[in-house]
Amino acid sequence: MLNLQLARKYSKAIFEIAQEENKLEAYGDELAGVREDLFQSAEIRGFFQNPQIERKAKKELLVKCYQGELSDTIMNFLLLLVDKRRIGIFDAIEEDFRGLSNQARGIVIADVTTASEMGSAQQEKLAKKLATVTGKKVKLRLHEDESLIGGVVVKIGDKRIDGSVTGRLEKLRRELLTSN
Repeated sequence: MLNLQLARKYSKAIFEIAQEENKLEAYGDELAGVREDLFQSAEIRGFFQNPQIERKAKKELLVKCYQGELSDTIMNFLLLLVDKRRIGIFDAIEEDFRGLSNQARGIVIADVTTASEMGSAQQEKLAKKLATVTGKKVKLRLHEDESLIGGVVVKIGDKRIDGSVTGRLEKLRRELLTSN
């Protein structure tokens, strides 16, 4: 719980800076890139989370990896996280920043699960339809689950729309059981 509170504090700080500089999307992309590059690997995440490794070594690695690729603000933010021994909660910071940024820009994330991969035309059509329904810009986060047989399940926030074959069969099964 304490880590989530700390992550919220740091993500809010970088969010406010990004908002002031009108760089929410740019800084969000940089933070997401760092998360994808460094923190998806268990070995690298372990390196940054290991308290026995000196902060200087961690900072040198960050500078070597991102010198000239990241804005000064994001680089300084990462170095600050190392200094304050908070780099271990970077995943939570980036995730919270993304949520704050999306909210500020009027974007909602729709988790879309299908039985097979959706084509780009289908994705675009679904995103437009969901934007019309929600009144906000929609970004799709795609998932595949063969057990759906066909159709689509969409989850936006706490709302779930089940248009899958499996969902319809389950609904029919429940109706038949309750009618007996």
